[in-house]
Amino acid sequence: MSPAVPLIFEAAVTRPLSVVFRTGEAWEGHDYTVEVVATRPGLDSFDVVVDFRDLEAALDRSLAPLQGKLLSELGLDGPLALARRLLIELAPFVSAPARLKELALTDGRGRRLTVRP
Repeated sequence: MSPAVPLIFEAAVTRPLSVVFRTGEAWEGHDYTVEVVATRPGLDSFDVVVDFRDLEAALDRSLAPLQGKLLSELGLDGPLALARRLLIELAPFVSAPARLKELALTDGRGRRLTVRP
């Protein structure tokens, strides 16, 4: 009989984000839903993947300085750069054995951009 393989669990938190991108001479505003997904084999002693409050607080801290901002002024040239920045900022807030699985931006039209570490 083979040893039991632990189940893999995921947990996600979402938050809204409104930003402005500069495309050439034009300015373009975007409203996104930012989704952060953490994963881990099994659950911790409280039967959770991660503490949602900690992950939500970390996401809120990362999004606050971006809300309503022109992202090129922050050195971000588009949605991919934004998603990568958020992924890097949030990874330290997910403690092993859990890990950050992905971060996704979904715009108002349902278009989704996902980045993974």
